Amino acid sequence: MSTVLLVIHLIIALALVGVILIQRSEGGALGGLGGTTMGGMMSGRGTANLLTRTTAILATCFIVTSLSLAIVASNATGPSSILEEVDQPAATEPAEPEKPAAPLAE
Repeated sequence: MSTVLLVIHLIIALALVGVILIQRSEGGALGGLGGTTMGGMMSGRGTANLLTRTTAILATCFIVTSLSLAIVASNATGPSSILEEVDQPAATEPAEPEKPAAPLAE
């Protein structure tokens, strides 16, 4: 489940970055690639409204997937902290004490 959410989250993040870069800005960015007239189908204002709406939808989806990933991660089984892992004794058998070595015969 978390893998599927993570893949969806990454796709939304990449789409969000792309949509933000396409928007027209004072700095230039990638607005010249298609953020002005959208191939003659829409006016500049219509394109800006579409990109703004798309950005808002993608941002909302990004937040929802972020919260979902946090909830899935908090429900995972296992120790909740590193200190709990250290406190658990290791389940090993005690080693036999070594027998003293016999003196060497000369």
